[in-house]
Amino acid sequence: MSSDKFGPVPGSAIFHGVAGKKAIVMAANIRIGLVAEGIFQAAKDTDSAVFMELARSESDLSGGYTGMTPKIFSEKMAVAAKNTGFGTWGLHADHISIKKGDAAEVASTKELIDAQIAAGYTSFAIDASHLFNFNGKNVREELEDNIRITTEVAQHIKAKMGKKEFGLEVEVGEIGRKDTEGLVLTRPEEAVEYISALNENGVFPHVLAIANGSTHGHTYDADGNVVEQLSINIPRTKEIAEALRKHKLSVGIAQHGITGTPRDLIAKYFPKGDIIKGNVGTFWQDVVFDTFKVYEPALFKEIEDWTLETYRPKNAGKKDRQIFDGNCKMAIKQFYKEIYAVSEETQAAVRARAYAESLMFFKAFNSYGTASAVKKLL
Repeated sequence: MSSDKFGPVPGSAIFHGVAGKKAIVMAANIRIGLVAEGIFQAAKDTDSAVFMELARSESDLSGGYTGMTPKIFSEKMAVAAKNTGFGTWGLHADHISIKKGDAAEVASTKELIDAQIAAGYTSFAIDASHLFNFNGKNVREELEDNIRITTEVAQHIKAKMGKKEFGLEVEVGEIGRKDTEGLVLTRPEEAVEYISALNENGVFPHVLAIANGSTHGHTYDADGNVVEQLSINIPRTKEIAEALRKHKLSVGIAQHGITGTPRDLIAKYFPKGDIIKGNVGTFWQDVVFDTFKVYEPALFKEIEDWTLETYRPKNAGKKDRQIFDGNCKMAIKQFYKEIYAVSEETQAAVRARAYAESLMFFKAFNSYGTASAVKKLL
């Protein structure tokens, strides 16, 4: 555990703490740091463990599209945790994506990971799911590149972390990938073969991200309006979890793409205990921008105008709402100074809304009490 009692704890402790419980730990992608204190306060008040995370695209050595390098993100989360007095959280590197798998990309990936470790990250998600051999003669051949690269990167993390414990997430099946028949789902045999191969290589992930019908961000109807739905294939998710258990593979499921899924459906249908980590990303960005519409209308108008002017030419035929929702994340870095300079009144409103929404997620995830369970392992 960090010498700072409110610093991040090993992701492994969080995953082990929730193991065997019918609970999901929320992992919040904090693209805009203003929501962090609200989430931490709700986690403290409900005794819920939580991950704070950003993906490679969101936070890299040049700041990604959020303007936050790993060091800046870590510092912002540490301040928010200290301000709320909450210390049962993990600092997670979400979607460390490797899309080509060549030597240069692997080297740059290791460089990013070194910076994340130096910044105090305690959990890592290696995403080599894009490396899929469609001409493979069997499942192992199809996944061979993913297995090889994930093994190499995981071993690098282990070597750099030394004796420090950490959480590890891996990914099989590219989330949101489509073919002519729609979203491509991970098959149970793929998950089993993938984890088995990693275990053979001495890599033992705590959670596995799968393609089970989810997509990142919002879902839209034919008119470009955001729609709420449960597109996640629950039966397939249960099948994969059962197959992993049957083969005595100790790994939980990380559910991506939760934004847009109503909390009542999460509470009713998500197989808690099979799914043990739930990523919530775009939702928190929406909380900030929706608050700005009322508290900072001039700034919001600038952000909206810039986004539409920049991305309308690249999105012919789409409605402005869909263009804005799909690309406003790129405005975060562009308006970084203005966003973090909003009034205390605005920041308080963001915190309050983030707090209330977090209560809903923690309740739907049945995560109350998980923080105490984790503390017992520290």
